[in-house]
Amino acid sequence: MDSGSLYSSIIQVVINTHTHTHTHTHTHFLQRLSHTGSRGTGAYPVTQGVRPEGEGTHPGRGASPSQGTPLVLNGLQLVKEALVEHGENFAVRPTVPLSEDIMLNKGLFGSNGYQWKQQRRFALSTLRNFGLGKRSLESQIQVECRFLNDVIDKSQGQPFEPISVVNNAVANIISCLVFGDRFDYSDSYFQTLLKLINELLYLEGGIWAQVKHLVLLKLKFSEEFTLKIKEHKEDWDASTPRDYIDSFLSEMEKWKDDAEAGFNEDNLCFCTLDLFTAGTETTSTTLNWALLYMIKYPEIQEKVQAEIDQVLGSSRLATMADRANMPYTDAVIHEIQRMGNIVPLNLVRLTTKDTTLRGYTIPKGTMVMATLHSVLFDETEWETPFTFNPGHFLDAEGKFRRRDAFLPFSAGKRVCLGEQLARMELFLFFTSLLQRFTFSPPPGVEPTLESKVGVTHSPKPYKLCAVPR
Repeated sequence: MDSGSLYSSIIQVVINTHTHTHTHTHTHFLQRLSHTGSRGTGAYPVTQGVRPEGEGTHPGRGASPSQGTPLVLNGLQLVKEALVEHGENFAVRPTVPLSEDIMLNKGLFGSNGYQWKQQRRFALSTLRNFGLGKRSLESQIQVECRFLNDVIDKSQGQPFEPISVVNNAVANIISCLVFGDRFDYSDSYFQTLLKLINELLYLEGGIWAQVKHLVLLKLKFSEEFTLKIKEHKEDWDASTPRDYIDSFLSEMEKWKDDAEAGFNEDNLCFCTLDLFTAGTETTSTTLNWALLYMIKYPEIQEKVQAEIDQVLGSSRLATMADRANMPYTDAVIHEIQRMGNIVPLNLVRLTTKDTTLRGYTIPKGTMVMATLHSVLFDETEWETPFTFNPGHFLDAEGKFRRRDAFLPFSAGKRVCLGEQLARMELFLFFTSLLQRFTFSPPPGVEPTLESKVGVTHSPKPYKLCAVPR
């Protein structure tokens, strides 16, 4: 089974499992795919491929990860029970034949076991060493905010498409961490990487066309990252690492007698690809949703700007320390993440042993999809789940409140390792943009929340106007 058909089959399982309908103006991701009124957001477990505790093996148990129907878990309580309470049992990615042939089970997101643990540990510690959660990285993001604002300012209030411009800015933050420096937005190497990522996330055509394209993309990425690694080797100094690649080269020396840990040049290419792709796509997609929601709901934009003016004024860029004093802005960002629903189906897990959930036994080797859309739109958790409502994250006194059902970064052993970076970027970029500009739709255009489906749930290309404040 190839990745495209796997994704499609899982979507169909989710659609066919939920039949209750809701009437509201916002067209939800899964509703559009099914062309029905179904939502797929209730907290209902799907039990294909499982058996009641104590019974014999169910014929659809999915003993091989490439066989049977994937098990779909819906709703906050069930998702948390699986990923958090039984986290170790759901920490493995399935080995789909196509990904095994192309990705060789390398990198940060597709690997498993000992190698995955070593690579995740190293990535987290290295990102922290180069500023994650520190003032130094905050300053780099602020610098990029200025570059982004300057580019937008050149539009002179005329309609333009923001998606590629935002992508450039966000990609430069992970570039600083991985490659040691930012790129000019017109840099040909930089644009080649971004184009390849877009192709990787939104493959088109039939099954075999996708297979061929994936193989070609893998070769192209290897060529591009091998070039960067070669450049690093030319002036690499193990005593003063400049970025992730330098640090990985040093680690290769330390682990040269332990091949199973995955510290080799081939895996460096895949880990770099994973960091660059994940560090660019999800955050830039969220920011593009943010601008779209701001032109859709100008009254919310005005409230955010009022808070920015009160706390920051017109010129001082925000720092992460300001977030505690900006509860409404923080609530809006969280609601954008909730409604944006960037990774609605989550990434597939594989059970490592027989596991009991709610009286059902999930056999070892079952593919499991703990859907994030079912948590972010869980009607038992959110007051108005299908309405853009920053009040979800505000208490009666207007103070920010955390919500257990806010899980855009997933949960458990495989929780997004870039969560802290994403939170920094979203707050600093968003406040900078609304401090500098007022965004509106082009004259005579009514904004829509239409989206496109790929690995992520992202808005279709749209135009807006940015008027300096």
